[in-house]
Amino acid sequence: MGLAKEFPIEKMDGFRIGNAQKEEAGTGVTVVLFDKDKGARAGVDVSGGGPASRETPLASPLTADNPVNAIVLSGGSAYGLAASDGVMHWLEEHGFGFDTGYARVPLVCQSCIYDLGYKRADIRPDAAMGYAACEDALQHNKALSGSIGAGIGATVGKIYGIERSSKSGLGVCALEVGDLRVAAIVVVNALGDICNPENGEKLAGLKNEAGTGFADSREALYTISKRATLFNSNTTIGVVITNGEFTKGEMNKLAAMTRNAYARCIRPVGTMADGDTIYAASVGTVQADINTTGVLMAEAMEQAIMRAVTSVSDAPVFE
Repeated sequence: MGLAKEFPIEKMDGFRIGNAQKEEAGTGVTVVLFDKDKGARAGVDVSGGGPASRETPLASPLTADNPVNAIVLSGGSAYGLAASDGVMHWLEEHGFGFDTGYARVPLVCQSCIYDLGYKRADIRPDAAMGYAACEDALQHNKALSGSIGAGIGATVGKIYGIERSSKSGLGVCALEVGDLRVAAIVVVNALGDICNPENGEKLAGLKNEAGTGFADSREALYTISKRATLFNSNTTIGVVITNGEFTKGEMNKLAAMTRNAYARCIRPVGTMADGDTIYAASVGTVQADINTTGVLMAEAMEQAIMRAVTSVSDAPVFE
């Protein structure tokens, strides 16, 4: 990583991370809680054609510049948006939110992956799981890569269905250059294959028919003449956080620059079958160059994407 040095993500100020999951159902929630007094200035980039999201316009430069209190990543497809209800309740109980004069209204963004085909489709993240993820953030603040939280039901390489896919999960990485720090958290549930951008090595993705190695999702895509329903079962969702101070418009640009990591690691990416989304959040006051920050964010996201697949055991999808 050259001049960019890795550090423990828990050592970065301004936010805490929590997870909750139901292993028997193969679904879960990951929450990023920002400091009560400051929140985070957020931007967003949506490059996939099928996102499942909540309050994403809060991160648009066209809306009021109010700090976001939490960003939620979850499984459950659109059903999983219920997790934010629990996050809202937790935040209200702990005094977070925009003061309207009558009540504090927590500002929460959320995106979901489709994991209903992994184990059980009838159990999805709910308010109780969102609340539990907040409690985990408060008590533990452990940022772990692997089959945990929103990544517990993630898979990749699903162009021929989940039977030939590879297991994926949640990936995290934090990098610093001088005083500038960034962190990346991502759930990789892509239609495509995952590769190491440095050498092109395929790390996970579509299996060949014998299950002894990998096939190529791009080549498979070229043979498909019409849209299949399985195309709706993918999404890579992530959050990048910096201690650099930027405007809301600049945070949207930084989210877009981070998307380069998706393009370098996921093949194919950003299709109409994916709901690919990246939130970018500023939690600090370090004066930093936007180009430097965007490149560093993309590098951290690359590492997080690779860890999402290398930190899990590729066990059979069905049990």
